[in-house]
Amino acid sequence: MSLKQSVESEIKKAMLAKDKDRLRALRAIKSLIMLEETKGGASESLSEEDELKLLTKAAKQRRDSADIYQQQNREDLLAVELAELEIISEFLPKQLSEEELEAELKKIIAESGAEGLKDMGKVMGLATKALAGKADGKAISMKVKSLLA
Repeated sequence: MSLKQSVESEIKKAMLAKDKDRLRALRAIKSLIMLEETKGGASESLSEEDELKLLTKAAKQRRDSADIYQQQNREDLLAVELAELEIISEFLPKQLSEEELEAELKKIIAESGAEGLKDMGKVMGLATKALAGKADGKAISMKVKSLLA
């Protein structure tokens, strides 16, 4: 089942349950999918990779907004962003733990033959492709830097 179909079925469930918060978040996801599908020259349906990129971007936007609202002590808006982030996360692959991320990155570094910080670009290119959706780019970058240092 594609992401769009699963979101649509979840929208129906949220409507029946009269869960307004969940419904708002699901509709936002569906809106992003439909915008991407109708973008100029796009094929009629998104690939899994495109869906993953879309969800990752939406989750990052919610995280960034939540950070800003927390800094400004806007608890009402913070709660909305965190609720939407939680619902978006349901559709993302399970995030890697710190130990799992480090193990994956050590494998990637060994395969690429990287020897120091000068090879960070090469490792980051491979790591971001291999770990797309499974780990945050900032976390990958920080861990690669510490492993190569």
